[in-house]
Order: sequence, then structure tokens, then C-alpha cells
Amino acid sequence: MRIVLAAAVTCLAAPAAAFGGVSMAVREVPLHGSRALSASAPREFDLVGLHWRGSGSVEFRTRSLDGTWSVWRHAAPEAEDLPDRGAAETKATLGWRLGNPYWTGPSDGIAYRLRGRVDRLRAYFVESPEERIPLRRVSITGSPPIISRLAWGANESIRRAPPRYAPSIQFSLVHHTAGTNSYTASQSAAIVRGIEVYHVQGNGWNDIGYNFLVDKYGQVFEGRYGGVDKNVIGAHAEGFNTGSFGVAVLGTYESAPPTAAARTALANLLAWRLDIAHLDPLGSATVTSGGNARFPAGTPVFLRVVSGHRDTGFTTCPGAALYAQLGALARQAADAGLPKLYAPAVQGQLGGPVRFQAHLSEPLAWTVTVTDSTGAVVASGAGTGQEVDWTWDASTAPQSAYTWTIAAGDTVRPASGTIGTPPVALALKSVAATPRAVSDSAQISYTLTAAATVTATLRTLDGRDVAVLFTHQQQAGKQLFQFESAGVPERRYQLVLTATNSRSTATATLALLVDRTVRGFTAAPAVANGDVTFSFELTRAAAVRLDVAQAGKTVSQVYAANLQPGPQSIAWNSTGVKDGTYAGVVTATNEIGTIAPTALFRVDRTPPRLRALSFRRLQFWASEPVTVRLVVNGRRTVQQVRGGVFAFPHGRVRTVRIVAQDAAGNLSPALKFP
Repeated sequence: MRIVLAAAVTCLAAPAAAFGGVSMAVREVPLHGSRALSASAPREFDLVGLHWRGSGSVEFRTRSLDGTWSVWRHAAPEAEDLPDRGAAETKATLGWRLGNPYWTGPSDGIAYRLRGRVDRLRAYFVESPEERIPLRRVSITGSPPIISRLAWGANESIRRAPPRYAPSIQFSLVHHTAGTNSYTASQSAAIVRGIEVYHVQGNGWNDIGYNFLVDKYGQVFEGRYGGVDKNVIGAHAEGFNTGSFGVAVLGTYESAPPTAAARTALANLLAWRLDIAHLDPLGSATVTSGGNARFPAGTPVFLRVVSGHRDTGFTTCPGAALYAQLGALARQAADAGLPKLYAPAVQGQLGGPVRFQAHLSEPLAWTVTVTDSTGAVVASGAGTGQEVDWTWDASTAPQSAYTWTIAAGDTVRPASGTIGTPPVALALKSVAATPRAVSDSAQISYTLTAAATVTATLRTLDGRDVAVLFTHQQQAGKQLFQFESAGVPERRYQLVLTATNSRSTATATLALLVDRTVRGFTAAPAVANGDVTFSFELTRAAAVRLDVAQAGKTVSQVYAANLQPGPQSIAWNSTGVKDGTYAGVVTATNEIGTIAPTALFRVDRTPPRLRALSFRRLQFWASEPVTVRLVVNGRRTVQQVRGGVFAFPHGRVRTVRIVAQDAAGNLSPALKFP
């Protein structure tokens, strides 16, 4: 079935977004069958992107201001121009299929053709007029001229999150955007601004998806925020964003080849950015997919260092004409800015041999230098040739952080990195006891910054050791142990933790009170919709206060009195408090000190929800764990089920009655069949 819709639109509640002349209008397109609707687009626009739900596809065409209609275009020719699966910036459009932003030039009409099942259709109209602003270019250590985000008018206020960085760059991906190739040099910045607004406020991404954009005039634009020379993770190739950078050429290059100016700018950009990563543009890499429609997560994929988007997914991007030139662009990039240093690698670790290797584009004199944290040279090697290969005997090197540098003269970009880690100062942090006043037991927690032997000692306030609780060798990280007070006299103590390794000793002290005045404090029932009874035993006379708290704040003062030893029981009616989890807190004060044990319980006065999915198949759904009472054909069954979908095996069903009861005794409305 094919449905044709003219641009009948209804405005969503969200207001239009605008910055520096850029605005976006979002429209829900009514789907009323195959009848053509005659309304026009809501406003003049320059760029359009479509979102839809359903397994079908969408085509559209636009009408320019002179009344001319464009050819029909597929709404999503590059369906994997996306963030990686599971990334936070995919959440806003889960369940939607995303069309690319098409630069149409000044337009005022749109029509749609729907193929297959399309349940909802939403249009994003961006007006991004040309602004004659000076496009100042920046140059960073030999980079080609790059028009910064500030220069092209990026809206930094709409960025949704800080940039994320990959450990390294392994390859590049070349894209084309979408839309007409008929734009002027001064319109290019408007196209980039329009793509930014659509990617962020239409798709819900953190920022513009591409790392760089190149126009047909050879202008290079900085894309996603975070630094043109940094390993910024983009949103341009689902499953392959981490470890790559994406360069998009403005326009469509399926049949029309890119201009000579665009090819030269693209080659120079690739040469510079790949040189920063010390990658040979003519090289290759095996990359593990993060998951997309073509390559499931974990699939190893062989890629050229200069690849096209179609190499990583089901897409025609960057168009057949541009894709056919990637080999020549890689050769041009490889020849630019020679000589170069490729594939620096370090094998080994401190305490043994550490091997440094790299490859040079031509034979040169090279050096490898290792310095310590003060900048002092601790080892060095040198040689001549295309292959760098030198081994440092680090068997006696102290554990620390070292910086290595591979250099081959002033004309070659050096490679550098670090090996080893600085010694971590030994410390005991975040020492805590839960509870600090102990009746029976308490959980002690602390964090150890480095591996050490830890001793726990219980000590009186006047400095006498009562007991050594343990001595253990422990690794760095969070540690837990249970302190049992059985046999320990009631009084105030210090718990002393001492950590020792070959370099230093650290100590931490925690105050503890052992007090058995209150025993067996409970709240019943555990889930209540009415009265709650708090029970405990006092071992000695004490001033007692009972409160109900939630999230550390008192919501009800239940009881206060001076009580004698013996069993105690206090009732409290939960009427007036909202459903939720609460704690009963009994505070007892005597000559030893104050102890305040807690007992958790839940208030639930909301009946469970029960829904019949199929009476004949006895398939139902419950909103929470419940006890189900089911009568089928006059026979009764009682069963406990978890929340969610559940079913009962049965033959022919003539009559059904079912009701659900939750842990608090709340009953759902009964469901009956017939």
C-alpha cells in the first residue's frame, strides 16, 4: 500500500527552538488513510527531518519558494547515523525511526508517501537562514584551516552532556549529509547550524553527531564539541562511534562526485587527524562492533583506516561517487605532510623488559626516551631506519609513572605515552559502623587505598586492648566485616584499624557503644494497611522514645516514657501517612548511653491491579506480587504469583472468577467471565 499525504500538520505542544536566527518547528502529521490533504507547511523552512513509528518507510518531497517541487526522497537513507546502542543520548527517541536532516534550501511545502506500516509520523522543520558572519579559522599544530564552533554559530546552550572520549582512534569514517548540493559558500554555516539543532533538539542527541563537516568549497567545520585534536566519541555510525572520527561532506554524492576543493580539504583533514593518532591512511584495522543491524555486538570487522559509512552498516553513505574516491583520498592523505611516524606500541611492564616499537614512513634517525615524574631521563635508546625497535630493561625500575617519547627529528610528529603507575599513598578512608550503638552486631566498612595488612583492635577509652578482631592481608578497595558483640561487656569502646605495607602505615579510629538495653525490636506486620505493632524487650530501666521515620526524617512521634525492664508492645495506626517504606526507631537512654535500633516496615493501602489478558487461556497480569484466588468452572485454586504476566494451565474454560490480594491484605476488584 502507498499513501500520499500533502503537508497537513498539527503543532505539538513543544515551542519552537531558536538561536542566532535558527528555529525549529515540530509537527505531528495526521495519518487519515490515503486521501491527499491540502494544507501547506507551517512556515518557511530550510531543512527537514522526519521521525516515524512502524516497520514501513517514508518518502517526501518539498516545494521551494518559487513553487517548484523537488524529486521524491527517502526519509532515512543513512539509518545508522546514530549513537551507539545503550548510549544515554538514544533514550529520547527509542521506538522511533530517524530520518536524516535534509537541506532543502528555502521551502514552504512538503508532501509525504508512506509505504508499509507507518503508525505515527512527525516532521521537524528547521529554519536556518544564511548569516553573513566572518568564518574565522583556527589552526592547531599543523592542522588545515578549521572553522570553529564559535565561528559558525554553534548553540552551546543546547548541548545535553559533556563530551565522552575514546582511549584511542583506530580509523576514520567518511559520510555525506543529505539534501541538495546547490548551496552557496556562505550558506554552509547555516546548514551546519540546522544539522546541530535537528540532531540535538529533534533526535535528542547530546550534540551534533559528526566530528567534522566539509563543504563543496573546501571549508572544514568543527563538529561535536570536545576538541578537534581529541578522541571525541560522536554519533555518526551506530556500533562504531568509539575509536573513530566521522567526517561528513555536505550534500549528496550518490551520482555526483565531490568537487576538487572538497576532495583536497577532506584529504588534508584526514592526513592531519590521522597523523595525530599515528595511523597510516593506507592501513587497516580489525574493529569489534558495538552492535547494529548489520554487525551484531562483538563481531570483528575488517576496516580500512579511511573507510566509508557503508563499510560499517546497511547504508549507501557516503554515496557511490564519493565512496569510489576513498582510495585516492587515502593515498593523497598518506602523501601529505611526510615524513610520519606510525603505529607506536609498547609491550611489557615495570619489573621486566619493556619493548618500544613504531614504523616510519621513510628511514630516519630515531630516539626513544623514558623520563620519571620529575622529568629526569631514566633510560633512552637510538637508531636509524624505518623500524623503531628498542627495549628498556625495567627490572630494577621503582614502581612509579614514567613518560615515554618516540621521536624522529623536528619534521615528524612524536609519539608519547605513559607506563607504570605512581605509588598510591596508603590510607584508611570512609570508616563507618552500622549501627554505631551495638546491641548484637554491627557492620564495619572502610576503604583501603592500597594493598596492605589490616589489623582491627577493640580498645577501651583509656587505651587498654580488649581483643584483636582480625589481621588480614587485603587488596585496595572497599572492605566490610561484621563485628559481633557477644561476650563483650557493655560500655564505650574504640575500634582501631591499622593498615601496613612496605612503604607506610595508616590508622583510623571509630567510636563504638556496646549496649544491650533493647533486644528484639520488631515491627509487625512487615507490610501494613492499618495498625503496626512495635515490640521489644528492655533489659534495664531507660527513658524510651518511639518514632516513625522515612529517609532519615521523623514523620510521627509515637510514644515517650520512662519504662522498667521487661517486654514492651506499642501500637501505632498508619492512617495519614502515604504508601512507602518506613522505619520504627526506638531510642533508649540510660547510664551507659543511648541506643537507637530500627525496624523497617512498609505501608501499603493501594489495591493491586489485576488485568485479564485472555480468559480462555487463563492468562493475566498483576501489578505486584499477589496471592491469587481463582475459580474456574466452579473449582477453586489459590496460588502466589510474582508481578507481571502469569497463566494457569487448564482445559476448556466456561466460567472464571479471579481476585488478587497483596501482602498488606488489599484486594483487587474481582474479574469475571463470562
